[in-house]
Amino acid sequence: MLNEEQKRRLIEVARQAITAAVTGAPMPDLAADDPELLEPRGAFVTLKKAGQLRGCIGYIEPRVSLIEAVADNAQSAALRDPRFTPVTSEELPDISIEISALTPLEPVADVEEIEIGRHGLVISQGPYRGLLLPQVPVEWGWDREEFLEHTCLKAGLPPEAWRQDDTELLCFEAEVFSQSDLEAQT
Repeated sequence: MLNEEQKRRLIEVARQAITAAVTGAPMPDLAADDPELLEPRGAFVTLKKAGQLRGCIGYIEPRVSLIEAVADNAQSAALRDPRFTPVTSEELPDISIEISALTPLEPVADVEEIEIGRHGLVISQGPYRGLLLPQVPVEWGWDREEFLEHTCLKAGLPPEAWRQDDTELLCFEAEVFSQSDLEAQT
């Protein structure tokens, strides 16, 4: 588990990385001596504006240190989420940041093991792969079956594909935090 100081540092890095990407300002200093921030981890950065999704990009599996993943994914969420136009400098004050630091992927042996709000899902079948973070079914009020169906749809598969033998189900957990969460704690 990340402590409050580590979370604040990651939010700060994400904010600086987005600002750098949008305005051409210098990239944030990613130097860290904290082993938790240097550990390779999967991570997602979600951007919202007025409570609405404005970008979300991440790594499912660990590629780089957590601090590097946050910086890279923050920039990608701001500029390269294909669902949205790039964030503009005028929008920067209105952008809120949420970070999801992921645990390693684990196979799902029984769908009854999936806990809404605790587990995120990855569903794969052939070349198709979709992921939904643990907070998504909570935000939408989905039950377990709806969560599975929507993850299939995200993968470009029929909603019932999770029931097929050739479909791989993986789960993970995420430590999810935002700047507003940290401000509420002070």
